[in-house]
Amino acid sequence: MFSEWIELVVLVVVGFLSGAINAVAGGGSLLVFPALLATGMPPLVANVTNSVAQGPGFVGAAVSQRDDLKGTPQRLLWTSLAAGVGSVIGCVLLLVLPGEVFDAVVPALVGLSAVLMAFQNTIKRWLGHPEAGEPDRTVWLTVGIFFASIYGGYFGGARSVILIAILVLAVNDSMRRLNALKSWLGLIGSAVTFVVYALIAPVDWTAVLMLVPTTVLGGFVGGKIAQRLPATLLRYLVVVIAAGVAVYMTLD
Repeated sequence: MFSEWIELVVLVVVGFLSGAINAVAGGGSLLVFPALLATGMPPLVANVTNSVAQGPGFVGAAVSQRDDLKGTPQRLLWTSLAAGVGSVIGCVLLLVLPGEVFDAVVPALVGLSAVLMAFQNTIKRWLGHPEAGEPDRTVWLTVGIFFASIYGGYFGGARSVILIAILVLAVNDSMRRLNALKSWLGLIGSAVTFVVYALIAPVDWTAVLMLVPTTVLGGFVGGKIAQRLPATLLRYLVVVIAAGVAVYMTLD
């Protein structure tokens, strides 16, 4: 009984930190995933529970940033469709493929998340950015969001980081508007995974009930103090944790 209370306290603390880190730097879900594994959950259960618990955090962000989505209906339409369809495919792959496939692939996905977070600025410099006055790279944008959403439906860790990286590379717009679109696409992906996983996946609802309010609270607090925190330091903290999880799951 005592150990169960310790696990609940850990989930509350990690949920709060996850929400705060998502608001400041992104990648907070990579903290929750190993915490759920530490409670003894199988990787598949930890993954779907993490995805369901993280979903509500996108609602507030998307609503608060809705004005920044105006003025680009074509971009919004194509990326929304890509996010919705890609997320459905990712969920289907997770649920129909054998569990052994997930156990084998997830360490690589966690490691990929860590690499992308660590080198996202370098990757952006390599690939370039649309020049001023250049139109959106619509085809590349749609394809990129589609595959990122498949990834997010299958394993949601660091999905926001991947989405914002694609948007920065393919769209010539302000970071504020790109971040709003990232939140909207994250909301679509989370809504899809929430519905699918809630209906037919092995979600641990006790953990979800502990994580949702603390994640939302952490996101609110993180948003308030985002300008005062070293986002780079937080990002690399998540990178180290994600890399450790990937190594642990590979050796386990």
